[in-house]
Amino acid sequence: MRKFKTESKKLLDLMINSIYTNKEIFLRELISNASDAVDKLYFRSLTDSEIKISKDDLAILVSFDKAARTITVSDNGIGMTKDELDRNLGTIAHSDSLEFKSENSETQGEDIDIIGQFGVGFYSGFMVASKVKVISRAYGSDEAYSWESDGVEGYTIKEAERESHGTDVVLVLKEDTDEENYDGYLSEYKLKSLIKRYSNYVRYPVQMEVEKTRELPKPEDAGDDYKPEYEHYEELETINSMIPIWKRPKSEVSQEEYNEFYKSDFHDFSDPVRTVSIHAEGSFSYDALLFVPGRVPFDLYSKDYKKGLALYSSNVLIMEKCEELVPDYFNFVRGVVDSQDLTLNISRETLQHNSQLRAIAKRIEKKIKSDLADMRDTDREGYEKFFENFGRGIKYGIYSSYGMKKDELADLLLFYSAKQEKMITLDEYAKLMGEGQEAIFYAAGDSIDRLAKMPIVSTVLGKGYDVLLCTEDVDEFCMTAMADFAVPDDDDPDSLTAYPLKNVAGGNLGLETEEEKEAAEAVEKENESLFDAMKEALGDKVTKVAVSTRLSDSPVALTAEGPISLEMERVLSSSPGADDVKSERVLEVNAEHPIFETLKAAQDAGDGDKVKLYTDILYNQALLVEGMPIDDPVEYAQAVAKLMV
Repeated sequence: MRKFKTESKKLLDLMINSIYTNKEIFLRELISNASDAVDKLYFRSLTDSEIKISKDDLAILVSFDKAARTITVSDNGIGMTKDELDRNLGTIAHSDSLEFKSENSETQGEDIDIIGQFGVGFYSGFMVASKVKVISRAYGSDEAYSWESDGVEGYTIKEAERESHGTDVVLVLKEDTDEENYDGYLSEYKLKSLIKRYSNYVRYPVQMEVEKTRELPKPEDAGDDYKPEYEHYEELETINSMIPIWKRPKSEVSQEEYNEFYKSDFHDFSDPVRTVSIHAEGSFSYDALLFVPGRVPFDLYSKDYKKGLALYSSNVLIMEKCEELVPDYFNFVRGVVDSQDLTLNISRETLQHNSQLRAIAKRIEKKIKSDLADMRDTDREGYEKFFENFGRGIKYGIYSSYGMKKDELADLLLFYSAKQEKMITLDEYAKLMGEGQEAIFYAAGDSIDRLAKMPIVSTVLGKGYDVLLCTEDVDEFCMTAMADFAVPDDDDPDSLTAYPLKNVAGGNLGLETEEEKEAAEAVEKENESLFDAMKEALGDKVTKVAVSTRLSDSPVALTAEGPISLEMERVLSSSPGADDVKSERVLEVNAEHPIFETLKAAQDAGDGDKVKLYTDILYNQALLVEGMPIDDPVEYAQAVAKLMV
């Protein structure tokens, strides 16, 4: 027995037990090695006229024997001599493929797509096998040799028989344990699923003898009671599709083909609403095929949802969901990215240099953004449906970045216009702003119908200004994070004007005239005792009671000062552990409303009980209008009943 040419058994243990996190990728590694062996032979046939090989004859065969507990991966590639078996398999982490690529890249350019470059993929077989046997015959040689090892101390190399050039890797599977089901790999279904999952786009056919069923011909003398008979037979079938759809020119692929690929690979029954194909070449090349789903995944907003794109390197699946390729606000995007320029670690499961991944991710993000903007401008109905499904995440992207992403994402936002009664963008709002309007107004609540009826919204609309009605719980947080929205000046497109985003239920809106301000101050001063009594009646429920300059028909309204609005309080208070979140509430009183005269009369008559009663009723009514719960519904009902006595 020959000893492994490494320091100790520890290195082999590391290769088998630590590098790979998923045992089932052993088949991917062996098929990738077989593909490299076939590739080497085909490549040399292009430069050596004595090698007569047709690419159509090159293939990889996967088979299994349940009784013998073996899985075999065979290829008709370049094969190995006795010395090559000793050097390539006896020295852990030696890569003949890497040497081949290095030797030929200078003379033949960089178009040498060799998958295995670390020399450890072969040893992944020991994760599932108690013994591995390799039978190989080099191209042009009449001799074959076998390499055999249990992966413990060493290996043996002996003469063997093989009809033609190529290599067979035979795994003798381990016995089942309580933790691992190795028998599961000894099935046609399992092996086919692993091939399709990890090696579907290997450039050579990966074939298996597949069991099928067919109906036998009906005998000529069969009677009326004849029942069809069937037979089982085996047929050699190519399992992988070989040519990735994402590498084909977009002009050669129909949307129906894209749709079928999406539904099949991403397990969705609905067609995508948008397909994005990217073919990037240059110092760093990659192909990407991205899809915007037509419906919301059932688990999109659950903690179990995992974003990411499938990452391939040279057509071999490396990661099913590479989270780094898409930002959280585009977490709904599905698709694949394939690049032979990625620098992988030796397990071929993660990347060595995140800068490569960041470069791809940045380009992908930019492409998604531009494609969504195009959809917004050319297919508004489709975009509104998309935004209904996924707009929440885009808004959250602005909020979670503390507004740093607003320049990239703000023009993708849609909000309902109270004036136009349809969904519009912030840019569309700004273009229709009246002369002298210095802010973009919005109202936040739980429904469009209720918001449209709010007294303050009606007042702003009455002044000729539009109000955006925001009904998602993230809306106001998004607006607050943005703070403003900048649009180009009509006279100078290079100059931007930033319009602040103002909640109509917030502090000063700047809509009142100086005369209105002075009038309000005069009323407050004249009725100081009344406002003090109302504030005393409400206690710490409000910060203050003041004369409103923005109400027309309603007697009172609740607004908020400070960073937390009424809607923010409502949203945050529903979160665990947020009971102490309170806005600085202000009860604004309409001094032009008849009820104000009633309040004044009660105060002048010294009827403090009536002032308190009316104040409590008005405050609770304002809460109801805002869609907020009242503290004591029973007390409120009794107070209203007192008015009827």
